[in-house]
Amino acid sequence: MMLTEVTAVPGAALPVEALKDHLRMGAGFALPPGQDGLLESYLRAAMAAIEGRIAKALIQRRFSWSVEGWRDPEAQALPIAPVSALQTLTLFAVTGTPTVIPPGQFRLIADLHRPRIAGIGALLPSIPTDGRAVVEFDAGFGSDWSDVPADLQQAVLLLAAEYYEHRHDDGSASAGLPFGVVTLIERWRQVRILGGGGRK
Repeated sequence: MMLTEVTAVPGAALPVEALKDHLRMGAGFALPPGQDGLLESYLRAAMAAIEGRIAKALIQRRFSWSVEGWRDPEAQALPIAPVSALQTLTLFAVTGTPTVIPPGQFRLIADLHRPRIAGIGALLPSIPTDGRAVVEFDAGFGSDWSDVPADLQQAVLLLAAEYYEHRHDDGSASAGLPFGVVTLIERWRQVRILGGGGRK
């Protein structure tokens, strides 16, 4: 299985100004000018690290998920949450020939931790032998930074600040997330989504 971002988080949605304020409070002095691009890169890196730990998309965007078989033909768990809308379901034969499934044959079972795609009035369409299914969907807490839960906002700012403040390190520092970040994201790791069966 493979999860791919179809659209990226727009730069306008990133809390660059909030990170500047956070860094000023921590350092007690003004930041050098022309830092916006650098701060944006650390925000994206921090978001990616946290999203990978909690299997949640923070800012809403579109994803494409390719899978070679349903673990549960009644309702297949999606690999990231929260999902706001299913867009398309396409089956591909081993030859690459696509079959687009009409929207009336599948639906979203919304859930903060384990959203699922299910059939309507029947099982999910069968995936061709040696073929695959590709699901496109929108996931994220919302399109604006203000839609992200406050504890996750704080975790991103803390981690981005950590990256910024240690940008000249030689890489010998210990790996892993800072304790404060781990504490903030812990409650969002209650259900780890691995694309497994819908009822596990």
